Amino acid sequence: MLTDADCRNATCPPELKRRRLTDSGGLYLEVSQAGAKRWFWKFYPDGKESRLALGSYPEVTLKAARNARDDARKVRRTGVNPVQARRAEIIANRASSAMTFKAVTEEYHGKKVANWSKVHAAQFLRCCEKDLFPWIGTLPLRDISAPVLLNALRRVEARGATQLVRDLREFAGQVFNYGIHTGKCDSNPARDLVGAFKTHTVKHMAAVLTPTKAGELMRAISSYQGQPTTRIALMLSALLFQRPGNIRSLEWAWIDLDGAMLTIPAAEMKRAKAGKLNGRPHLVPLSTQAVAALREVQPLTGHGRYVFRSLRTGDKPMSENTVNAALRGMGYSKDEMTAHGFRAMARTIMVENIAGIDPDVIEAQLAHVKTGPLGSAYDRAEYMTKRKWLMQTWADYLDQLRVGAQVIDFRAA
Repeated sequence: MLTDADCRNATCPPELKRRRLTDSGGLYLEVSQAGAKRWFWKFYPDGKESRLALGSYPEVTLKAARNARDDARKVRRTGVNPVQARRAEIIANRASSAMTFKAVTEEYHGKKVANWSKVHAAQFLRCCEKDLFPWIGTLPLRDISAPVLLNALRRVEARGATQLVRDLREFAGQVFNYGIHTGKCDSNPARDLVGAFKTHTVKHMAAVLTPTKAGELMRAISSYQGQPTTRIALMLSALLFQRPGNIRSLEWAWIDLDGAMLTIPAAEMKRAKAGKLNGRPHLVPLSTQAVAALREVQPLTGHGRYVFRSLRTGDKPMSENTVNAALRGMGYSKDEMTAHGFRAMARTIMVENIAGIDPDVIEAQLAHVKTGPLGSAYDRAEYMTKRKWLMQTWADYLDQLRVGAQVIDFRAA
């Protein structure tokens, strides 16, 4: 029988590929030329030699190897082949691991990521990794009940993140539905939690919504003493009322100054992935004031890609916080005006104060998706006459507000 010293000092002669040191009851230690030492138990099912790996020395000691051999012999006495039992255990463990909430979530994400936008795909996985995996990630999908999921979501609710709770419940619901479809679970506990959380109150972006306040804002922009490019970014935010991300990432390649047209590629718009890949670009007619503002900034940034390039690195657009920071510097708090608020300002003031403007045309210029044939029609180029008139009328109206002239209610006129 072997001793621990035998195991510790065992080597393989140079003339052999490997050496076996026999213990007892079929147990032996195999030593390779490289010095690796592994335990095996030899037995004879159906009269043929077979062996079961029991681990490596010294991680598995001599005593532990003997205990493992004895356990395998007990299994053998029941009529079960220990090697086959080991394989079945490995397969079962792999299947069990593949059935956990984390594994199924990652599988579902992998199936859907090709059809999701990069932003949504990243948000889905990031939220699950942060707020669901730590609490239910290792649990088999079948074992997660409504109270178990509720406990995980309550932690998020306790932080006051009520919208995130709604998103996480929806994300989890999608995973459980996928689990039902693929036979990994039988029910969707997320569906049972509808109404279990605090109501989320939607807070709209702060915006200037009256002609008088808009006039004050336009005068503040005109007298802005910061970077010239920031002032023009503020001006175009008001004149074009596009999403802040589209304003800050404007590229010169999208702009036709002579034709007075901005063409934002579909891939840059806030759309589902199919719309980004196959949708039409968003057309924004440029008023004479917008063209003038762009010609003013052209000598500064026209040689590069972006109209409003980063001051730190010229190969990136300005920071998403630049316009908001400028508004704060002009005295507008986050509760009074935001970069996104220019959209609400245009939408509200135009509808309430300028007669003859079709709200559907405004929605088209805001790039809001509208259902039905009318919404699609206004998004086509042949309706550009109305959209050009809208953009020039709005720019002229802002000029009137800025100079402080008596504002005539276009609707009354």
